[in-house]
Amino acid sequence: MNENDFSHYLQDWVSALPEMDGTPVWKEAEHTALVCVDVINGFCKAGPLASPRVAAIIPPIVGLFQKAWQAGCRNLFLIQDTHEPDAVEFGAFPPHCVRGSEESQTVDEIKALPFFDQFILMEKNSIDSGMNTGLDAWIAEHPEVRTYIVLGDCTDLCTYQLAMHLRMHANAFQKQRRVIVPATCCDTYDTPIAVAKEIGAFAHPADYFHNVFLYHMALNGIEVVKEIR
Repeated sequence: MNENDFSHYLQDWVSALPEMDGTPVWKEAEHTALVCVDVINGFCKAGPLASPRVAAIIPPIVGLFQKAWQAGCRNLFLIQDTHEPDAVEFGAFPPHCVRGSEESQTVDEIKALPFFDQFILMEKNSIDSGMNTGLDAWIAEHPEVRTYIVLGDCTDLCTYQLAMHLRMHANAFQKQRRVIVPATCCDTYDTPIAVAKEIGAFAHPADYFHNVFLYHMALNGIEVVKEIR
């Protein structure tokens, strides 16, 4: 397949993502969970990994939390980087979101929600939300939850890992489960080639990786939509 042909195909696919009518989901609010990963200061507002692209997903995520709460959904998760000072992950990424730091804190916009104290907070020490976080134990204790809506950053890292974990877990254990990712509620950071060469980092084209990883999630049976109305 010609790479340019696929690039055009991919862009057309992303542009044509459908909007989802959330009414059927909200009618089964007790069977639904919203799982938000890494919408914290260290990726949105401050520190070496903060990105304005990622910060831009805060308002739609806050709006979706408000819709879910109003519909009666109480399974609201915040899974967040909370690294030890000597985190092994810092061999691949600059030190970030160290336990107790401002970077590791939930963004103020989510903290300002009147039901913030009702969120289920889970700490993670890697890009995999299913590893050593307690998520799988919660899933096992709540078999009534059959729909998981995944939000957050970064599309190609923690969001992808979380959505794939939920999908593969269901596949492996023969569980009927919907995993939904609204594209307007996730994004990734951008490091242009020239900048990467200057600072000695890997280039990271945000639009490309955002689109490719949304597509790969869809290839694996995850429902990727533009947004949930």
